[in-house]
Amino acid sequence: MNKTEFVEAIAKESGLTNADARKAIEAVISTVEKTLKKGDEIAITGFGKFSVSKRAARTGRNPQTGEAVKIKASKAPKFTAGAGLKTAVNGARKK
Repeated sequence: MNKTEFVEAIAKESGLTNADARKAIEAVISTVEKTLKKGDEIAITGFGKFSVSKRAARTGRNPQTGEAVKIKASKAPKFTAGAGLKTAVNGARKK
């Protein structure tokens, strides 16, 4: 599903117009970006948690030449699925 299909699905599910659904999705994405940029995290109970993962500096290899390359430390956005989302994707467990 691409962004346009996602907007249409949200509009249909919520009864919003496509324009309003697009604005809502853009607002969610913008809020997640701003929050993660500040170093905070967002936890949505039953859905999951958005956070920032720190990657240490390391040495890698250029696959073409085999030469050692220094890779700078960086931050990466991370999403951890919550129990509710996992259950929705995997179905209920049988006992």
